[in-house]
Amino acid sequence: MFVAIGIVVLLAMVFGGFILAGGAMGPVLAALPLEFMIIGGAALGATLIGNSLHAIKLLGAGLVKVFKGPKYTDADHIDVIALTSKLMKLLRAEGAVALEAHVTDPANSAIFSEYPRLQADPVVTAMICDPLTLMVVSSGTLNIPAVEEVIDNAIKTQLHEMDEPAHMIQSLADALPALGIVAAVLGIIKTMGAIDKPPEILGHMIGSALVGTFLGVLLAYGFAGPLGTRLKQINAHDSQIFHSIKQVIIASLHGYPQPLVLEAARSGLPPAHRPGLTELLDMMRGR
Repeated sequence: MFVAIGIVVLLAMVFGGFILAGGAMGPVLAALPLEFMIIGGAALGATLIGNSLHAIKLLGAGLVKVFKGPKYTDADHIDVIALTSKLMKLLRAEGAVALEAHVTDPANSAIFSEYPRLQADPVVTAMICDPLTLMVVSSGTLNIPAVEEVIDNAIKTQLHEMDEPAHMIQSLADALPALGIVAAVLGIIKTMGAIDKPPEILGHMIGSALVGTFLGVLLAYGFAGPLGTRLKQINAHDSQIFHSIKQVIIASLHGYPQPLVLEAARSGLPPAHRPGLTELLDMMRGR
């Protein structure tokens, strides 16, 4: 929503200010299609050259995420704490054998089925089930630092993949001004080939060439850069769900009482999205 509003404001202020200053949109609009073809095509080509098919697919998904917003809602963050807490409570109360069916087959788990959105998310289920499966197959003999290291590596790998599109967009933002200069230089070369033309024609051609520089800078700092920044913010929000999972598992393995386990996970969430401890405790009692 805010992305769309921002784009409208950006275009309205830039071109509205230009018009109010007495600028004529005719030459700009006439030059835009070809300049955009040169700059956009070069940017697309550079992206294809520098990235794998998998990375390009991630880029497409990342751009969609910018407009859709965070994947995980505040309710999802609360639910993942509750879900992981229930699994750890089962492990402590009944042992690894009772937990095995839930973590090896979450699609048919009665506990996971209480949280259908999380059950349908392969990333979240893997983040929960993989370390707990290790606990099951080792009969609970793994030491806590080893489990924590496994979870940290899983989170690191997942965050790297999530952030890859943001890095690609930022690289594109860095390149766009230079690509705009490429388009402008081509326009100047064209102009120099018509140096014998009247001044009014030369002025029009030089103005068209400068549209390339303008467009490259506008796309870089008005679109690509902010889109990359927004994607990083969304990823930072979504990644908190993985840290909540880790906190619940590690705090439970340390044998902390449930209120302290919930607090360990809750306190790691951003203040704007952090549920109250009483809310979490009431929810756990109610389920």
